[in-house]
Amino acid sequence: MLDLVLVSWVKLSGVLIFLASAQFLIGMLVAESLYPGYSVSQNYISDLGATCRAACTIVQPSSTIFDSSVFVLGALLVASSYFFRKGSGTLFAPIFLGIAGMGAMGVGLFPETTGTLHEIVSLMAFAGGGLTAVSSFRLIRAPLSFFALVLGSLTLIALVMYADGVYLGLGPGGMERIIAFPVLIWGTGFGAYLSAGTEKSPP
Repeated sequence: MLDLVLVSWVKLSGVLIFLASAQFLIGMLVAESLYPGYSVSQNYISDLGATCRAACTIVQPSSTIFDSSVFVLGALLVASSYFFRKGSGTLFAPIFLGIAGMGAMGVGLFPETTGTLHEIVSLMAFAGGGLTAVSSFRLIRAPLSFFALVLGSLTLIALVMYADGVYLGLGPGGMERIIAFPVLIWGTGFGAYLSAGTEKSPP
């Protein structure tokens, strides 16, 4: 009976991770399509919430859609981290997942207009997501485990390059998406995997 309950917690965690990642991918695309002149290469992802250069501009309805979607992303990830920890007994992946979730919620609450605070929560979201994907490597079966390792590593490597101003000709927005998209892709796959109840026992 206890085993069934634990599996149910993990399945619920997977459903939440899948929903979090999928709805944000859709929300971001909708917000981009409604933002006049938005450039995937030159605009940051968070410009969808508020674009701050010499001055700050908020474009509606893109801002509301983005801020709401990224906040929901974070809230679902925080809830998922609790259920994943409760059901799996593993430690690091739920902690990193919770950090990523709190960071994403922070991005929704603290747009570019808040300056350094926005940068801190963005770093939490990106780094937490990459570390969650990497740490999930030992919890899932191949070949998805290898995809998790590659996608999480790609996010972390791209994050370091981005912080160093290396954009590989993609522009700041394009490079930022090399950070974000791998963990969002991982999130949909990992969430679906967990929801099927096929995770490995913690080592």
